[in-house]
Amino acid sequence: MKIVCAYSGGLDTSCMIPWLRENYGGADIVTYTGDLGQGVDVEAIRSKALRTGASRAFVDDLRERFVGEFIFPALRAGALYEGTYPLHTALGRPLLAQRLVEVAEEVGADAIAHGCTGKGNDQVRFEVAAQCLGPHLKVIAPLREWELVTREMEIDYALARGIELPITKAKPYSIDENIWGCAIECGEMENLWSEPPADVWRMTKDPSAAPKGSTEITISYEAGLPVALDGEVLPPVTLLERLNQLAGDYGIGRMDMVENRVVGLKSREVYEGPAAVVLHMAHRELERIVLDRATSHYKAKIAQDFATLIYDGLWFGPLREALQAFVETTQQHVTGDVRVRLSAGLARITGRRSPFSLYDDGLATYSDGDTFDRTAAVGFLKLYGLSYRTWGHVRRQRGS
Repeated sequence: MKIVCAYSGGLDTSCMIPWLRENYGGADIVTYTGDLGQGVDVEAIRSKALRTGASRAFVDDLRERFVGEFIFPALRAGALYEGTYPLHTALGRPLLAQRLVEVAEEVGADAIAHGCTGKGNDQVRFEVAAQCLGPHLKVIAPLREWELVTREMEIDYALARGIELPITKAKPYSIDENIWGCAIECGEMENLWSEPPADVWRMTKDPSAAPKGSTEITISYEAGLPVALDGEVLPPVTLLERLNQLAGDYGIGRMDMVENRVVGLKSREVYEGPAAVVLHMAHRELERIVLDRATSHYKAKIAQDFATLIYDGLWFGPLREALQAFVETTQQHVTGDVRVRLSAGLARITGRRSPFSLYDDGLATYSDGDTFDRTAAVGFLKLYGLSYRTWGHVRRQRGS
């Protein structure tokens, strides 16, 4: 049997290679690692996979594809799960699953395997994507089968086989990072009353250690896509990396939320996303001045649906394609600049402009140059409130 295993080199996947070989009749294990900008040495991960029992280890640089095909469509949609989470882990899973299936077909594998837990969201994302793209492949989830029911047991299992680990029993954090953000869980953070330990943060400085004062940056968008920072046109990956550094230095982008998982339980999640938080904020502000009221309000509903769809692992389904078509139509005129002031733990909009702005100075001003016809408001209000006036009369007549 040949199995292609999604491999990060973390605790779970470090245990998976020997466990799959021991429990699936000496199966031939091929690993796949995708570089989504997680800031690790993927070649070192590849070497570790080969040292610990994999026959082949594939590594890809997926950063450009990740940003262009997954992150930016979600940004244009305004997709924030439950109004907060920028979905960095959820957006990375469908791309990794897609490549996992492609590699499995390339090497003639019988199955793919992932290191997701039985009560997490990622198992849904990997497996539904695999069902869409490779329905002929068996999916193996060792963490739903094996006897290693605690992270401490996994650590003991790996150490007994001479496998080096990125964590210890003293710091058993589960960390998933990519260019769009970082997710941290486990350990003392499972206590909702406990503040996240200072050493869990990876992309952001403590706001108390941020530079004094503030700095202003200008983000330029074209058709809803960020294209320049302070007037300098940048490739998408470079733009995100630079903005992560800038905002992260000011401690911007930390999130601590209790969210509703796909499987029905609530989970405390600690996230970082410096660039994600700033880009979503600036994008939303630009939409405020270029979208008409009805489209703006309806898109807010679509944003929630789009975020839930991503979170629930349905990226490759037909609904995402349909919703994305709507979003792309709304983004045609989301072009312009947004100025953002960064200070300790805070990003604040200080200016916005667009050649497609619907903001009319004459209509908005209360000073000289006012072009708004106040007399039109009389007839408008009579008609607008007519049904409520009728309702009020009837209620008074009936004494209710």
